[in-house]
Amino acid sequence: ISPPIFFLSPYSLLMRGGLLFMYLFFSVGTASAQSESTERAPFVTTPLEVVQRMLLLAKTGPGDVVFDLGSGDGRIPIAAATMGARGVGLELDPALVQLSQRLALEAGVAQRTEFRVQDVLQADLSSAIVVTVFLLPSLMSRLMPKLMTELRPGSRVVTHAFYFPSWKPDQMEQVAVQARHYGVGDSAQIM
Repeated sequence: ISPPIFFLSPYSLLMRGGLLFMYLFFSVGTASAQSESTERAPFVTTPLEVVQRMLLLAKTGPGDVVFDLGSGDGRIPIAAATMGARGVGLELDPALVQLSQRLALEAGVAQRTEFRVQDVLQADLSSAIVVTVFLLPSLMSRLMPKLMTELRPGSRVVTHAFYFPSWKPDQMEQVAVQARHYGVGDSAQIM
């Protein structure tokens, strides 16, 4: 069996056909989706240009099912849905899940998105074609066996900032960030 195709790439917002969705800034203490048994990462959004490039790197298109692990305010699933894919966001913070649902409705893609309050280590990922990840390194190591077991051959994985320790990325890119962005700097690495 061939292993899934892995890219390491950035996590976050949405931009499609010139339409930019404004994003909200949350305090650093807001939790990102992580196992209840591990430390929680601060919620940090990803710039629009990084999300767009990440989804393009994964060749996201109609018919794909995109799972965003630690989906925050739903930027990646919403962006994927605007590209014709189905977006699924997994997030531990119920307030962020509610926000994601509202933003998907406002973007007109609620029927192509689903947001769950769920631990990524407990979720069934077997229907994913594309998986996006922006989690702490300690969780990345724990997630590796789950991805290898549950994802079908040919599935694509993109990560933001952190990488899977023993996996060699197929591609690496540096994406320039146009405007100052909390927690990201002026560029983001995608692989």
